[in-house]
Amino acid sequence: MNLSVVVCTYNREKPLSETLSSLVVQTYTPEDFEIVVVDNNSPDQTAEVVQNFINQHPHLNIRYFKESQQGISHARNRGVNEAQGTFIVFMDDDETVDADFLQNLATFFHDYPQAELVSEPVVPVFETTPPDWLSPYTMRLITGAYNKGKAIKIVGKKDYPGTGHATFRTELFHRYGGFNPNLGRKGNSVMGAEDKDFFFRLIQNGIQCYYVPDAPIYHHIPADKLTEDFFNRISLAVGKSERIRTLSLSQSAYYKRIFSELIKWGASLVLFVYYLLRFQYSKGEKLLRFRWNVSRGLL
Repeated sequence: MNLSVVVCTYNREKPLSETLSSLVVQTYTPEDFEIVVVDNNSPDQTAEVVQNFINQHPHLNIRYFKESQQGISHARNRGVNEAQGTFIVFMDDDETVDADFLQNLATFFHDYPQAELVSEPVVPVFETTPPDWLSPYTMRLITGAYNKGKAIKIVGKKDYPGTGHATFRTELFHRYGGFNPNLGRKGNSVMGAEDKDFFFRLIQNGIQCYYVPDAPIYHHIPADKLTEDFFNRISLAVGKSERIRTLSLSQSAYYKRIFSELIKWGASLVLFVYYLLRFQYSKGEKLLRFRWNVSRGLL
């Protein structure tokens, strides 16, 4: 088994169905990949949705597991433990891919046998018109947008991807452990930083992250993720998550993060003035709102 596609899901039966629909039509050899769905206690019909796909596609290796411990980190760690492939391809339950997605990843790993970690582009697909306040600086927060160009490259240490658009050599988890269960979303919460915590661990151990441009992932953005309420909740959660992450490392790491927050305030004020001069107040105001919420959560 070469590739294990791990999809962790919570209470999203409809978008999950779209995710699985894009995976069951892959051009990659069926014997060389599996689809592992980890259901994190969904109260909806997720189990039935997955079982229907298993019944309708008996030639594919689709496996379903229910993870009773609540939280995305628990679910991902369960997926890692159940995966049988040399590489683990993580996808979120609101993402879709092209039919040649897995084939392109397999070709990359064949051509770059030294690669252990890969990031894929994320293309936002809006279900409604994006709000005026959305800017390049808030786009990734809301949509996960990630684009490092059209060429294969090794990305910088600060350009770590989200787990939902990353592929790992399975051995990495045996060497460096899994996702921190104290971090990440649990149920309907929007906490995070489990990605950052794990990727920083890899980077500190010299693992390089490659960028593969011809394996894009499409992230579907519903209207409720473009509201003021969601923006405030997720930006506050960024700060709270960073507090937990850095304090779990050391008191010194936490103080360094506070110092970096002061620097980021300076950059945010400069960008606010920039947008103000361009008569785009809403974009600038959202940057300051983001910074304020992060700082509140951090402190």
